[in-house]
Amino acid sequence: MTVSRRSVIALADRFGRVATDLRVSLTDRCNLRCTYCMPAEGLAWMPQPDQLTDDEVNRLVRIAVERLGITEIRFTGGEPLIRRGLVGIVAAAARLDPRPRLSVTTNGIGLDRLAPALRDAGLDRVNVSLDTLDPARFHTLTRRDRHADVLAGLRAAAEAGLTPVKINTVLMRGVNDDEAPALLQFALDHGYQLRFIEQMPLDAQHQWDRHTMVTAEEILAALEPYALRPDDVSRGTAPAETWLVPGWTDAAGEPARVGVIASVTRPFCGDCDRTRLTADGQIRNCLFATEESDLRKLLRDDAPDAEIAEAWRVAMSGKRAGHGIDDPAFLQPARPMSAIGG
Repeated sequence: MTVSRRSVIALADRFGRVATDLRVSLTDRCNLRCTYCMPAEGLAWMPQPDQLTDDEVNRLVRIAVERLGITEIRFTGGEPLIRRGLVGIVAAAARLDPRPRLSVTTNGIGLDRLAPALRDAGLDRVNVSLDTLDPARFHTLTRRDRHADVLAGLRAAAEAGLTPVKINTVLMRGVNDDEAPALLQFALDHGYQLRFIEQMPLDAQHQWDRHTMVTAEEILAALEPYALRPDDVSRGTAPAETWLVPGWTDAAGEPARVGVIASVTRPFCGDCDRTRLTADGQIRNCLFATEESDLRKLLRDDAPDAEIAEAWRVAMSGKRAGHGIDDPAFLQPARPMSAIGG
């Protein structure tokens, strides 16, 4: 069904920002135990009845696209590849009119098996998390011996055409901050696009410390041997500032780029175009929001699409001007990143 443009209600806030990018968390569960995300024993996972069903996810995604102007959807977790209905959810989103651009953020485990099916379902590309090239260090960071599986997932994604394949890397002081040049060289050699991400206060243990965070300035200093040049292509609403790597091209033959997502030291809140749906049907208008809006109850009370769309619009209208990390009154969200979605 095609919905007329007159029925679309923009997800606008009082500062004039319009959300067109939807991040959908499909599960809070993960098959890694990254030290900067959760404790070794894991977390108390979301009860299954609280989690949206595949049909409920599909309905909310449809409402977002047809009624609220969403043009890009990123499926996240936890680890989205462990959601059994993932391929079907992607296929349902790919059938929407207008068709949104579809991507997945994953740790890469199992991607070697799923990449062809995801491509056939309509997935456009993937982001794969990889913080180290050293298998032993990977085991220390993730508490799992799955480094080879992540590399296999990266290769499979590229072979399946889920491009550009992007790598997300978090550098941690005294842990892997010596690997920035090697990680960039790895990405260049394989035609991947690397994105360094400043560590954010979203860990379950609430142990984040700004003073031990590796900053964008430090990351760029470590990459000085590559003589990076500012990218003349506007970043628009993208979270990453990008630089050109002279003498290199990516898998598509375009100039190679490396990005830095400096959410803490160079916040881009004024250009944010994202809205977030958690695995239990809550709308978050900011990654660092401390309040949520419940769409699951509306779904299960058989509310019409128009009512759900209006509740979503109201939730986004109250978005704050910025995340407020520098504010002395800043409070870390109760949910960790694994329960919010990247």
